Amino acid sequence: MIYVQQITAHGQWTTFDWWPPIGWWPEAAGDLLVPGPSASATFVLPPTASSVHAARSFTAGALSGWGLGAELADNLELVVSELATNALRHGLCLDDPRRERTVHMSLVRRGPLITCAFTDPGSSVPVLRYPGPLDTGGLGLHIVESLSLRWGWSALAPHGKIVWAVLS
Repeated sequence: MIYVQQITAHGQWTTFDWWPPIGWWPEAAGDLLVPGPSASATFVLPPTASSVHAARSFTAGALSGWGLGAELADNLELVVSELATNALRHGLCLDDPRRERTVHMSLVRRGPLITCAFTDPGSSVPVLRYPGPLDTGGLGLHIVESLSLRWGWSALAPHGKIVWAVLS
């Protein structure tokens, strides 16, 4: 399912109702904003193996529809892939049947900048790891950091988080 929403309410967001409101932008990246067109698109990722591919395809389609370039699309698809994988792997509480089992992905365009944001119900905090030479993972957030202008995360109430990255 693809959702394109515009919400004007501000306040305390939860993982169950967070969608980017009109004009939303991560506070920690507010100094990056420049005037220009704005748009947003939201996608729900179920806890399946095909969700990361679906998130990449959704990203490519949104950027194409917004008329943005191929280099940005390549970089953003890689960042989306890493953040989607982390949200699905570390953010879902599959052992707790009372918690939501989906990840929400949003793309927000503000001028030449795109923020990709993922919300999940998990309590684990994204941390840059420094894996050993024989480790098979742990470099995802390094990829996100190297391709984005800025990235970060915020806790959501009563549980969950939003992880975002801004690209140009």
